[in-house]
Amino acid sequence: MSTDTTASVSTHILDTSIGRPAEGVAISLAARAGSDAAWVTLGGSATDADGRCKGLPALPVGTTHVRLDFETEAYFLSKQNQQAEAQQDAPANRDSGTPGAFFPEVAITFAVVPGQHYHVPLLLNPFGYSVYRGS
Repeated sequence: MSTDTTASVSTHILDTSIGRPAEGVAISLAARAGSDAAWVTLGGSATDADGRCKGLPALPVGTTHVRLDFETEAYFLSKQNQQAEAQQDAPANRDSGTPGAFFPEVAITFAVVPGQHYHVPLLLNPFGYSVYRGS
């Protein structure tokens, strides 16, 4: 929850390749106070069955920039294993030529101001992603 002196952040992930939430993606949150300040990792959580990450830590007073790091490789490896089991004769990752994910991680950095809430959804697929400020 944001206050007059802090901002707040939330996120969720939709796997657009299947049209469903991405469950079990680890997310870490880092913050800094000013463009020249060092990043401080505040903690993290993982997405639930609805693709939502409800356990992100609060931002400290003075935060001006936030970075969300999404660990997407483990999610796609798990998804490939599930697909391979469902379709044993289909290639696990038919177009990439390599196992895992083309984007093994996604880092989103954005500016914040006190008193505002920032919902930052990630639309994800094996070969691309999009992000926006939601509501």
